[in-house]
Amino acid sequence: MRRKLQGRYVTISTVGEKAQAFIPTPLPPQPPIDWPPELRGKFDRALLALGRLDSVATLLPETSLFLYMYVRKEAVLSSMIEGRQSSLSDLLLNDPPVS
Repeated sequence: MRRKLQGRYVTISTVGEKAQAFIPTPLPPQPPIDWPPELRGKFDRALLALGRLDSVATLLPETSLFLYMYVRKEAVLSSMIEGRQSSLSDLLLNDPPVS
């Protein structure tokens, strides 16, 4: 049995750095999503948090730099999980300047 393609890769760019992002194919909700009150409450809280983040992003002079710092922070956390000894200041000192 052959499986259909599960998605595709696209090239994205943030602050001049290129990366590959996987875009999954849309999932049909079969069976339809069951929205019990507990799940609906969590969904509503997540949606509210995204709205707050979006409103804060409109106040930032350069949103891409804000995201760039979080990508760097995630890289430090990943290196800690892998057992490497890196800090955010190490990464920023050895990182090429943002243009």
